[in-house]
Amino acid sequence: MNATQAYEKLCTHSKETAYLGSVIGLLHWDGRTYIPPKGHGHRAEQLAFLAKIYHRMATNPKIGELLAAMEGWEKLGDPLSVEAVNVREWNRLYKRAVKIPERLAVELARASAEGQAAWEKARPLSDWGSFQPYLEHLVALKKEQAEALGYESEPYDPLLDYYEVGEKARNLERIFDRLRAGLVQLLDRIKGSSRKPDASIRHRGFPLPDQEVFAKEVARRIGYDLDGGRLDVSAHPFTSGIGPGDVRITTRYDEHSFNASFFAVIHEAGHGIYHQGLPLEHWGLPFCRPVSLGINESQSRMWENFVARSSAFWRHFYPEAQKRFAALQDVSLEDFCLSVNEVSPSLVRVEADEVTYNLHILLRFELEILLMRNELEVEDLPEAWNHKMEKYFGLTPPDHAQGMMQDVHWSSGSIGYFPTYTLGNLYAAQFFRAAEKDLGNMDDLMERGDFPNLLGWLREKIHSRGTRYAPRDLVKTVTGEDPNPQYLIDYLSRKYGELYGVG
Repeated sequence: MNATQAYEKLCTHSKETAYLGSVIGLLHWDGRTYIPPKGHGHRAEQLAFLAKIYHRMATNPKIGELLAAMEGWEKLGDPLSVEAVNVREWNRLYKRAVKIPERLAVELARASAEGQAAWEKARPLSDWGSFQPYLEHLVALKKEQAEALGYESEPYDPLLDYYEVGEKARNLERIFDRLRAGLVQLLDRIKGSSRKPDASIRHRGFPLPDQEVFAKEVARRIGYDLDGGRLDVSAHPFTSGIGPGDVRITTRYDEHSFNASFFAVIHEAGHGIYHQGLPLEHWGLPFCRPVSLGINESQSRMWENFVARSSAFWRHFYPEAQKRFAALQDVSLEDFCLSVNEVSPSLVRVEADEVTYNLHILLRFELEILLMRNELEVEDLPEAWNHKMEKYFGLTPPDHAQGMMQDVHWSSGSIGYFPTYTLGNLYAAQFFRAAEKDLGNMDDLMERGDFPNLLGWLREKIHSRGTRYAPRDLVKTVTGEDPNPQYLIDYLSRKYGELYGVG
């Protein structure tokens, strides 16, 4: 068999595996949206069964034989060609998959489904006692997974690598330290400001049907294709890229919180826009995938924060918001923008402002590392969580629902996921600055509703490139320099310096 034939066979195998992954993704989406409460047990078994088939496909020894047949193939001479990228990723994914025993892969899938179902039931009741055994089981499995994958110094690293290829906990600690220093200085200036946002503005009555119509319309106008997507309700907002023409997003609504649903919709629409902009002619192959969760997150955070929380954005959309919501008719644009951007320590990550958000991530990152090092037991998580909340925010959660049970991530075993949110913020700031250099003043574009220009730039520079570059290499290719947290610090200092008059 020659190299060309081997490549074609791997393409076929890759697409078949991707179809199965798409079905699994659809079952996960249904499990978090419309499944009947009594259906979770059966769904866990379905997912465990499909995980077994998926693992067998991903670890088929023939993959190794086909990869060996392509060694020295002339089409791999250019490491950035579609063929070379696919072969590189097939090699990486195969080597990782064969390290995981089938039993472990199946048990992880089952435990993830059971954990999410248990969390969705226990969280509203703040019932830590019933959820704790599920989380203990998941953490034990993640430790086993880390050992199976192997690591040089930090058991957290192989789990982090699932979400941010090539990243290390040591690198993240340096980034967090630098960000922390800049954010603390900014927070001190904001605390000394005489400007006090009127928080009641965003907590007035906002009828749920009107919230849905308005948010959906804004998502459409910034670029989310609703003919190829959906907007539904879930316990925790998320995005599912099922396949070409099917990218689904969710939110949760609160009649007395404008921020909670609107910005969640725009955030998830950012993810959806990225998935819809991937090189879909290569769907099913590694080339047509988000390069990492950090890069994926940079797209959602850019649309949510750099665009939708900006004063320029609301100079365009606020007249429509006032027509839609009676609660805003007597509120000035300036007061509204200050309210939705209020900087204030909060208990819940998804409701946090831009300035304090990364402290929420730091808290979770530190706890995850302690869990993986066996320096913290699951049973002690609530106490450790509350201690860090007091340290970073001066707050103590009144219950577990607003404390360590607030996020869905740990219930599905997604340890290593949280740091990608801060990486997304960092990348977004750097990308946004690069876009402004190419497109001109972004405030002018947003004020007149010219979102296609930014969307087109993102399509060309990031989305269409798929996995051609590793995350850090993509940032350098697009912006001309390595990832640099100073862009995020400068952006936040400039924006909130103006809002609070502390520039």
